[in-house]
Amino acid sequence: MLDLGTYKPDPQDDYPDFAELVGLALKRGEAPKGILICGSGVGVCVAANKIPGIRAGMCHDTYSAHQGVEHDDMNVIVLGARIIGSALAYEVVDRFLGARFSASEERFQRRFKKVLAIEAKYMCGDGSANPA
Repeated sequence: MLDLGTYKPDPQDDYPDFAELVGLALKRGEAPKGILICGSGVGVCVAANKIPGIRAGMCHDTYSAHQGVEHDDMNVIVLGARIIGSALAYEVVDRFLGARFSASEERFQRRFKKVLAIEAKYMCGDGSANPA
């Protein structure tokens, strides 16, 4: 386990910084999946999805947590600390961590390839966004 979180309240801590830390750790192969938590979950989810190769999904139920991995190869789960209780959060994370991409099903592979093609279409060689 790799913990990239903050350990005490700091007014200089901003969610995009932690989204980037987690995304880069995944890209470097330091972890297979990531977990991000902020107040609502929305901001950190938006920030994480800006990193090529990161497929973050906000989940507050067990079905979405495993289905996002099984169908869409989601590699980062996002939780809103002000939205979900701690007991349910543990269950949701457990389902996320235990799920595997359904690579054997052609429809999920086909859809995943389309998502990757969209990502590639808008990326420059240096990893920056390519204006449409």
